[in-house]
Amino acid sequence: MHLGLDSQLAAEVIPDKAAWGTTVKTNMILADIFDMLAMINANLIGIGSHKKASRPKPYPRPKKKNDKTKKYGSGALPIDELRDWIRSKHG
Repeated sequence: MHLGLDSQLAAEVIPDKAAWGTTVKTNMILADIFDMLAMINANLIGIGSHKKASRPKPYPRPKKKNDKTKKYGSGALPIDELRDWIRSKHG
């Protein structure tokens, strides 16, 4: 009997290699490849039509249950406000 890289024993003995043997890792890589190919395709269409390429939507990925990241602001900070903020922090 041979244990696969996704076995609990492999995770304990060779954790670096075991992570590569999981379906989750494979799905993440495939989603990244899909996103890159979609971007290349959009750029090629943009070149052919002489218009700016539209940014394709990324392949849907599951959200982490414990993802507690917060988003601040709604866009880029104007350069003058950024300079004022830096000056206020560094006197």
